[in-house]
Amino acid sequence: MKRIAFVGMGVVMGFGAALGVMSAKGADDASAYRQLDLFSDAFEKVRANYVRPVEDKELIGDAIQGMVSSLDPHSSYMNARNYGEMQVTTSGQFGGVGVQVQQEEGVIKVVTPIDGTPAAKAGIKSGDRIGAVDGTSIIGLPQDEAIDKMRGPVGSKVTLTIIREGEKKPFDVTLQRSNVQVDATTFRREGDVGYIRMPGFNQQTAPGLERAVRELKRQIGPGIKGYVLDLRNNPGGLLDQAIQVSDDFLAGGEIVSTRGRHSDDTQRYDAKGGDITEGKKVVVLINAGTASASEIVSGALQDHKRATVVGMTSFGKGSVQTIIPLSNGSGALRLTTARYYTPSGHSIQAQGIIPDIQVAQGDEDNIPKLARQSEADLHGHLAGEPVPAKRANAPVIKPAPGKKYDDFQLSYALDLVNGKMTVATASDPAPATVAAKN
Repeated sequence: MKRIAFVGMGVVMGFGAALGVMSAKGADDASAYRQLDLFSDAFEKVRANYVRPVEDKELIGDAIQGMVSSLDPHSSYMNARNYGEMQVTTSGQFGGVGVQVQQEEGVIKVVTPIDGTPAAKAGIKSGDRIGAVDGTSIIGLPQDEAIDKMRGPVGSKVTLTIIREGEKKPFDVTLQRSNVQVDATTFRREGDVGYIRMPGFNQQTAPGLERAVRELKRQIGPGIKGYVLDLRNNPGGLLDQAIQVSDDFLAGGEIVSTRGRHSDDTQRYDAKGGDITEGKKVVVLINAGTASASEIVSGALQDHKRATVVGMTSFGKGSVQTIIPLSNGSGALRLTTARYYTPSGHSIQAQGIIPDIQVAQGDEDNIPKLARQSEADLHGHLAGEPVPAKRANAPVIKPAPGKKYDDFQLSYALDLVNGKMTVATASDPAPATVAAKN
């Protein structure tokens, strides 16, 4: 079966198969048998003595989930149902309200609302927690069951009870379910600059970019000055799409390499040539929500000096997850199998892509801590490289006092493509980074 590599978010192969592999390891074999005997003993005692009957598949599934999820924050077990939902998501479309969620300590937390969906339009924010659906608490409910309650027929309504940091009481938001296009690439003309927003990486992402560039060329004409590629709050997705998107901007050279447990696991991915923007100026926008596949694109274009990366340091997820289907349709493992490295040989694991120009939106201090986690904050994350002091201590540009922007980072990026200076201030007295706009 096909394996899918994600750079975004065991035992079930059968005890017989597992033991067959371990029997070749000599001295380790006896220890492995003893540990499997221990598991079998615990399994039988739970089956026989727990206060209520528990299905075998529930016990085994939870055991596998515990084994895999304890390895790192991004490895997990998907039962057949979860696996099917993942395949729907990577295809680029499903029905629902439009939130990406994760479960933390039994509570469903919004990672990010999906652009253009009912949730985004209603003002649901990253870091919000969902306490109830249609008045029924979902706290402690398995994540897949909570998601099921939020999904439903297109046009039907659902009420979410939102718990938001800074708000004294939970509040209800009623949404009308729609046919959600997952991570659809959008674009628009900004004067003589093409703006392209890429919220994620699924099977439609690279074709969406190519379509956007063609249409922007048609709209703006030969006077097009360049492009702003917005990867803010892009949590990642499919590795092959990140490679294709990078390739679309590069005339050649390495895009990314992945290095696994064994030396023969190393793979290098190179650009095939043919910059679809014909060498026009490119600015890439990133922030703390830029992760995984979007960090691959940012790092490749930055290392090749093909784009200027603007914004705040990215999330720092420098690992690759491979979806490994299990036998008999019993689901799949999402397993961390490699780290990825930018063309310069740099790992961004637990460090992130540091922008060429650090530009704050200006409201970062008001963002709840729950919504500002990075890879380095996650329990059990893989260790990373130290951040170079020179880059970590670079000044951060912020909006000038008293000047209001709908989106300061985007305004800065557009001015950069247009060759203009932005009215700004900096956290450090560095005159080279602060200029006045005429």
